[in-house]
Amino acid sequence: MKKLSYQWFGKLIAMAAMAALVAPFLQAQELPRPSPNASVYQKVGLTDVTITYSRPGVKGRQIWGGLVPYNKVWRTGANEATKITFSDDVKVNGQPLPAGTYSLATIPGESEWTIIFSKQTDMWGSFGYKPEEDALRIQAKPQAAEFMERMQFYFTDLQDNSALVALRWEKLLVPFMLEVDVHARAMANIEKAMAELKPDDFMTPYRCASYCLSANTNLEKGLEWINLATSRKETFFNMSAKAQILAKLGKTKEAIAAGEKSLALAKASEDQPNMSDLENMMAEWKKAM
Repeated sequence: MKKLSYQWFGKLIAMAAMAALVAPFLQAQELPRPSPNASVYQKVGLTDVTITYSRPGVKGRQIWGGLVPYNKVWRTGANEATKITFSDDVKVNGQPLPAGTYSLATIPGESEWTIIFSKQTDMWGSFGYKPEEDALRIQAKPQAAEFMERMQFYFTDLQDNSALVALRWEKLLVPFMLEVDVHARAMANIEKAMAELKPDDFMTPYRCASYCLSANTNLEKGLEWINLATSRKETFFNMSAKAQILAKLGKTKEAIAAGEKSLALAKASEDQPNMSDLENMMAEWKKAM
């Protein structure tokens, strides 16, 4: 038993020495990829969108109908499957897609592409792709574009509730439209904030009312919140918001009174804010009386 223990101990020492020798070589095996990894993030409205992919290069090759065959499922990049993540439910080219992470595969065509959002997120490229795991398929029209050596995803035409997602490579651009219900998400956040409102908080109801004013929606509820804000503390900015909400609701006389109060508070303020916009609006309200 003693001899066996010595033999076991000797093997253990030898294994440790070998591991120490091999470790630096294992670490050194992290080498540059021919198609480097990339990630692009964009907040659309209140929704986080992230695309993670690899960027192959043209390198003098024929891409469309050559390296990337027509009418076959393509990984839309290189290496691992390209992935796209949405923090909320979205619409893609008008079609609903639940929040989550999807593999973004495509079927390129000469005049039309199919873009696939697959629930298979563990694929290497498109190997093992199963159509029955598709969450959504949409059609997209390829467009001519200036030459780009490395494939790239990016966001363009960003609006409060939408953006175009563009895939660009070689002399081609393939866009698809992404839409989010920013209003529903904003109102849910507002309702939560108002439910947790502290007794001395006048800014939260002001901000909630200001959203209704800027979005021109839920104005009656906005008036309720701005009345709460001004009852706790009157300021030139919340009285101005109150005046504008009242005007939008057709309560012109009350709007003018709230506007006059706002101007008086602004005049007494150390900041001396520029109130020309409110003054111009009030002039129009008075003409309509």
